Amino acid sequence: MIRHGWLLLAAALLAVSVQAAGPKVGGPAPDFALESRSGETVALSDLRGDVVLINFWATWCPPCRQEMPLLDEIYGRYESLGFTLLGVNVEQNSQLADRFLADVPVSFPILLDPLEQVSGLYRVPAMPTTVIIDRQGTVRYIHYGFRPGDEQTVQNEVRRLLRERS
Repeated sequence: MIRHGWLLLAAALLAVSVQAAGPKVGGPAPDFALESRSGETVALSDLRGDVVLINFWATWCPPCRQEMPLLDEIYGRYESLGFTLLGVNVEQNSQLADRFLADVPVSFPILLDPLEQVSGLYRVPAMPTTVIIDRQGTVRYIHYGFRPGDEQTVQNEVRRLLRERS
C-alpha cells in the first residue's frame, strides 16, 4: 500500500515537472516554424497581432477526434476578427493525418511536427493540448485534454482576447 502511494506521488511530481518546464501562462510563447500540409512554412512570429490558438493533436487520440470539429466552428466564427488556429499534428507519418482529416475535415491550417520538435518545445504532456496566445505573443491559456464542454471555455478565452486591444 505504501509503495503504491509513493508511485502515485512520483507520477504526480513528474507530471508537474514536465508541465512546469514548458511555457507558462503570462510568459512568452516560444517561436517556431513548421511546414503545413499544403507545403508552406508557417512561423508563429509571423502571426503576431493575431490571437493564436495552437492545438497539439494525434490521430490515435479519441478526444482529438471529438474536439477538432468544435475547434473548426470556433475558427470559422472568429477568423475574420484576427484569430488564427493552428492544428499541430505530432506523428511521424503525415499520411495518418491525411486519412484522419479525410474523416474529420477542418478548415484551419494543419502543421506537421513529425520530429516532435515543437511539441517538445511546448512540453506537451497529453493529447490534445491547447495553448492560446494573445496579440503580443504572450501565453494566456493552456489546457490539457478534452471533455465535452471544454470548447465553451476555449471560445470564451478567444473572445476575451479578441476584445483586448494591443
